[in-house]
Amino acid sequence: MPALKPGTIFPSDEEEIEINRQAIKDGTLHAAEELVYFRPAFEFAELQPLLKQAGRPKADITKTPISIRLSAEVVNYFKSTGKGWQTRMDEVLRDYVAHH
Repeated sequence: MPALKPGTIFPSDEEEIEINRQAIKDGTLHAAEELVYFRPAFEFAELQPLLKQAGRPKADITKTPISIRLSAEVVNYFKSTGKGWQTRMDEVLRDYVAHH
């Protein structure tokens, strides 16, 4: 089983019972014996166009991943501003580029 992301929420016992009840009702609850016949979507040619569309759309303006060494003060400052700190750092650098 793959590692779960932090903050993964599991259904309560009551929610699990309700999920299974609805799956039985709509016919989507499968026994282990049935699951052995399941195949991955990539094995179906007719699904290929849909699989290529999966994921986040490509941005008009992409960013280049880099590795850079910065002073601890700079990194700590931007991290202390919360989620999105790398975007804010990018904005500061863009502003510098625009004015120099």
